[in-house]
Amino acid sequence: MSATLAPRVVVVSRRSELDELLAHHGTRAAAGYYLRQRGRDLAEVVTRHETLQTALTAVGAAIPADWRRGQADRDDLARFPFAREDIVVAVGQDGLVANVAKYLDGQPVIGVDPEPGQNAGVLVRFGPVAVARLLPTVVAGRAPIRERTMVRAALDDGQELIGLNEVYAGHPGHQSARYLLSTADGQRERQSSSGLVVGTGTGATGWCASIARERAAAPPLPAPDEPALCWFVREAWPSPATGASLTAGRLGPDETLEIVAERERLVVFADGLETDHLTMAWGQRLTVGPAARRLRLVEPASAPTDHSRHPSRRRRRR
Repeated sequence: MSATLAPRVVVVSRRSELDELLAHHGTRAAAGYYLRQRGRDLAEVVTRHETLQTALTAVGAAIPADWRRGQADRDDLARFPFAREDIVVAVGQDGLVANVAKYLDGQPVIGVDPEPGQNAGVLVRFGPVAVARLLPTVVAGRAPIRERTMVRAALDDGQELIGLNEVYAGHPGHQSARYLLSTADGQRERQSSSGLVVGTGTGATGWCASIARERAAAPPLPAPDEPALCWFVREAWPSPATGASLTAGRLGPDETLEIVAERERLVVFADGLETDHLTMAWGQRLTVGPAARRLRLVEPASAPTDHSRHPSRRRRRR
């Protein structure tokens, strides 16, 4: 931490369903009418909103008065100026930690679950009341931290994306995409498919797990801290010009997968954030592999620990 500045805690959250309904319908009465037409009750939405607000209030109260603080909404993460000395507290679902991870470079993250029992709790490991005791231990370097592998997708023009769960490359409308695939062991195949998904051990509990369950010969999925990735081609179409033999595999620490766009524009996005994407023009090359950057996630005391820090790295070009 800086010797001259107090620690800064950045609280990250996303708008509740009630916030989104009010933004669209204007009033609670209109939102309630909309929900009733679909067999839902506004009271449930209000309760969840209040639960989130209570959690955010508790987290805010846990930050020492003489510390600096910041606040970021999920929709503004791409523009938020994170600093190296920040401590990030993500209050929400597991996916919120994945959303913020791609914009960080070594900052410790505390995942807070505002609704225990409603979320899987893979990345949001603490309740709001735990934040008060966790913050001093993070500053002192005593907090148990587990480093999770991330995935990096880089275009040949220098643009890149980092993801915690997975990277998707394919047609903007999830229709058939045409590309040339090159695997880490030197095999190549022209394909037409619904896209390519490359996931981490953290993402192996999500989208990649869903794909793997449908594959009789799916590769073993990596562990969250293992420097390895798994990859899957979705719905490869065999034809006289395209093949379907290279549809799944693993990438080790120094291995990459490459695709070259053919015939049409492709998009690349990470962790489901389609609005923050890269665009591949015809003939552009995309390289995907394990990222040098890792998520430093604060874990409960019984979890495996890793107190090492990675050296400063340049932020991604946008």
